[in-house]
Amino acid sequence: MLKRHIAASETSECQSNDSFTVVDNRTGNTYEMPVTDNTISAKDLQKIKSPDGEVTRYFDPGYMNTVNCRSSIAFIDGEKGILEYRGYSIEELAEKSTFLEVAFLLIYGELPTIQQWKKFNKKVMTHTFHHNELRNMMKSFRYDAHPMGMFVSAMSALSTFHPEANPALAGQNCYDDPIARNKQIYRILGTAPTIAASSYRHRIGREYNSPRYGGYTENFFYMLDNLNDSDFKPHPVLVRALDVLFILHAEHELNCSTSAVRHLASANTDIYTCIAGGAAALYGPLHGGANEAVLKMLTKIGTKDNIPAFIEKVKNKEEKLMGFGHRVYKNYDPRAKIVRKVAEEVFEVCGKETLIDIAMELETIALNDPYFIEKKLYPNVDFYSGVIYKAMGFPPDFYPVLFTIPRIAGWLAHWSEFLDDKDKKIVRPRQIYTGHRKRGYELKVERDVKVNVSLESTKSTNGVRRKAAYRYWKSEH
Repeated sequence: MLKRHIAASETSECQSNDSFTVVDNRTGNTYEMPVTDNTISAKDLQKIKSPDGEVTRYFDPGYMNTVNCRSSIAFIDGEKGILEYRGYSIEELAEKSTFLEVAFLLIYGELPTIQQWKKFNKKVMTHTFHHNELRNMMKSFRYDAHPMGMFVSAMSALSTFHPEANPALAGQNCYDDPIARNKQIYRILGTAPTIAASSYRHRIGREYNSPRYGGYTENFFYMLDNLNDSDFKPHPVLVRALDVLFILHAEHELNCSTSAVRHLASANTDIYTCIAGGAAALYGPLHGGANEAVLKMLTKIGTKDNIPAFIEKVKNKEEKLMGFGHRVYKNYDPRAKIVRKVAEEVFEVCGKETLIDIAMELETIALNDPYFIEKKLYPNVDFYSGVIYKAMGFPPDFYPVLFTIPRIAGWLAHWSEFLDDKDKKIVRPRQIYTGHRKRGYELKVERDVKVNVSLESTKSTNGVRRKAAYRYWKSEH
């Protein structure tokens, strides 16, 4: 057992108030650890040894309380419902900025000047085209291939077209050159919507559209929806709505996908594969598929009259309330308030989505129910975004792709920050080993005899290992 002493009277004169004192009751040893930025160093924890001299480890499944980097990109206060990008509130950025401006802010640390904006916008938009062979590769997917599967594969394949940007081929320090690093940033930001639009067109059986100059989100809509109309122009309200959604989804600290990008970057993996890895993490329904799950829940509820019964099932753990609660936020997700306003603007153009009435009524009931208030379950950004995408006509399997495009800005920011981090190391968590030790090797004939004995034993016993051996044998034979 480890005991923490925090009272001033329990610390010695030589100990600092900015420290953490631990008494190991197994050995009687006392350890003092400096506290910096309200954290203690894992290196200091390694000083704590068991009676037999083994290092005492810190067990933290899911990294619930583990800090592995210093970052200046995003700030979140989950208790107060605050989200800031580089110090700017998400509310102000969503109201006044564009997605590409926010991407510049995340990656380079400041909002762009007029000249910086012109250059950045031009660089990104002139990198929206990709190699014809990548297009041919995408066309080789099955007609019903999932858009996210196509996106992950195509983004990873991009690395094969740019060997000069791969540390495994061009040298370990190829990203040290700011020109080379920026080249990849322009290329990935520009190409991502093109790959995404191509995956969508593939899914609906249409020819892929080539990019056309214009705004970032406007160009994306053009590639999605144009049907050989030279005068095609997407609705400005929808363009702005999607641009705001892109801003809201651009960055959210060390979530699963961002951590995956940093994890891969720690091995000096090329940036295209890093981004593909982040997209693969986002593909998981527990991360990037939450808004689709909300849509399915609302559809299942069906009408407002069914909400009370559904709420009771949630309390009895017979149903899950999707779109409520968050790993970080213990207050109203600041993005959710903005999304709700965006929804109203979209419905004025596309017509009111029938599920929105159910969503609003469900929110009202849940926010006034003591059960959900006590558990601090508030709507998150996914609660309304799926309804908006549905109103815009996007199929549910495209929702994770719509999440991926903006989040790439955050991934690129973290990748660039990681490259410049003097404390960076290859990621290598520790484990608690629970398997066998020092087993004697058995020949095949001995293993056969052992399994046969186990099979016979399962008829009269419930031994875990015997049952496991039987299950394996049965599945293979």
